[in-house]
Amino acid sequence: MVRTLFLLGSGLAAALLVSGCGAQVEPGAQASEKVTVNRCGEPVAYTTPKRAVAYEGGSADKLFALGLTDHVHGYVMPPANPPAGESPWAAEYAKVKMLSDDLLNKEIVVAAKADLVVAGWNSGFSDRRGITPAILDKLGIQSFMHTESCFTYPGHPERVRPFEALYSDLERLGRIFGVEARANEVVGDLRKRVESVRARVPQGERTPVFLYDSGTDKPFTAGSQVPPDDIIEFAGGRNIFHGLDQRWTQVNWEAVAEAEPEVIMILDYGDLPAQQKIDFLRSSPHTKQLPAVKKDNFFILDYNEGISGPRNVDGLERFATYLRTLDR
Repeated sequence: MVRTLFLLGSGLAAALLVSGCGAQVEPGAQASEKVTVNRCGEPVAYTTPKRAVAYEGGSADKLFALGLTDHVHGYVMPPANPPAGESPWAAEYAKVKMLSDDLLNKEIVVAAKADLVVAGWNSGFSDRRGITPAILDKLGIQSFMHTESCFTYPGHPERVRPFEALYSDLERLGRIFGVEARANEVVGDLRKRVESVRARVPQGERTPVFLYDSGTDKPFTAGSQVPPDDIIEFAGGRNIFHGLDQRWTQVNWEAVAEAEPEVIMILDYGDLPAQQKIDFLRSSPHTKQLPAVKKDNFFILDYNEGISGPRNVDGLERFATYLRTLDR
């Protein structure tokens, strides 16, 4: 693909960190046993991993939220991802190795002697970069893909709403690692927090929201198949590009202007900060007359709140609070 309004939704982190990082494998779950779990709709037999490698914060956060730090060898954190020290699970990141600050590749995984790689399709896993589940299967390295990213996975697509995909990932990882009870607890907490937000959404017309990821000639934004779409809807807004049955996608400025967004949600990258994007929107002839820009209605969504991971719910809670403060 953020910090002017970074009201950290730390409820999940606080609840989980109190119980510690080391989830115990449940009785009857042996490391040598295999369990069959879907990987983008494809049944895959997994052996309990001991040297998992996570790509980006969303992947690592899912593992840490399940108390699996002892099963994580390390992580790969590209420049777009904010520093691991800003995570609610910063203490867990500090216990494992940072393997690279670049994009995921096969060499990193092989050198780490990984027995599981957790990433998304077309972000961590990539045909172009030569690291796919099929390639890793041949090397005897297990892989797990974010369900939300399976929408465009060739051969085994899977269509699940983004928040439901998050819950599914936690439950599937719980089965792979033999910590189903922990996964059920985490998912149950997330669902309660989401339903609490949804129950407080006021009746009436929803606020039109434009998610601005990047781009100057043409903007990159969120379609209906990525977490910000659910964040916007559940908080009481309306993604102006909800009608696009896509994940992250390019549109044109004319379509943005026609939709007259009253709020612009800025996705904040580690290497492309939100303020730089806001400055552009205030000065560009395409956007400076938009209602959101004229009212200074900018909401900053942290990168790890926008990609699939437990922090999606933090982003939802913060955005819902922000919408309730607007003077429309």
